[in-house]
Amino acid sequence: MRRLSHTAATPADSVGQAIVRCARALSAARVYFGHGTADARDEAAELVFFVAGLPHSRGASAYEQPLKPRTTARINQLLQRRIDERVPLPYLTHRAFFAGLELYVDERVLVPRSPIAELVMHRFAPWSQARRVRRVLDIGTGSGAIALACAKAFPRAHVDAADISTPALQVCRRNARRLGLQQRVSVLHSDYFSGVTGRRYDIIVSNPPYVGRAEMRTLPPEYRHEPKLGLASGRDGLDSVRAILAGARSHLVDEGILVVEVGNSEAALLRAYPHLPYIWPRIAMGGEGVFVLKARDL
Repeated sequence: MRRLSHTAATPADSVGQAIVRCARALSAARVYFGHGTADARDEAAELVFFVAGLPHSRGASAYEQPLKPRTTARINQLLQRRIDERVPLPYLTHRAFFAGLELYVDERVLVPRSPIAELVMHRFAPWSQARRVRRVLDIGTGSGAIALACAKAFPRAHVDAADISTPALQVCRRNARRLGLQQRVSVLHSDYFSGVTGRRYDIIVSNPPYVGRAEMRTLPPEYRHEPKLGLASGRDGLDSVRAILAGARSHLVDEGILVVEVGNSEAALLRAYPHLPYIWPRIAMGGEGVFVLKARDL
């Protein structure tokens, strides 16, 4: 592994100095951002605050704090791996943030980053009445991010967190225990709806695989560390979405809603199902390709 000039032995940094140094190195290396951070500065701050054991609530007030030499050395070590191996930072720190929750992640699951987080935080208003929500299904739950965020947003609801990947479900269970939500979140092995036969929900939500074959070949190297099962979805990226659309109506109550992220496959979806009355929420925090459908329109 090549030695980077910025990782040479130097006097200990302050927090702020370390952030600036790491941000410059990440920018120079042209790594890909998008696994929980938007740019080099964001990623550098997460790296430094994680290794230093600082809460992000400290913000700029922590910048003058000196770092111990061993802390600087650990920052340099993770920075080196991030640049040389193109490993998404959450796999190095084993943490990700989603809808206000801190989650454990590793390479058994995708790094949580769905714009559905914003919709969950708003309790899917105005398309769902929060006080009436009693059952939620998250299809392809992975780390459990969406399911656990829904459990927090709807404290009187029970959430089924479903996934076909047994390793992913292990991560989901770990996060449910960490957050104390295991009593209201059932972690289920399910191929789409196979594990929830006969159940109906007020909300079915999913961030399924939606990357088409051609797009898979063009993804940045960071994506090679993520499970292909959570990304690839056939020639046009719609294999999983088709399965969800086919089964959702029979698992929704009459006033229920279906919420699905399709990302860059939005155009393919509109070609394949041009007559569905999609609602495309505006996502203030950024992101697109999330639709809402009412049960009666399915």
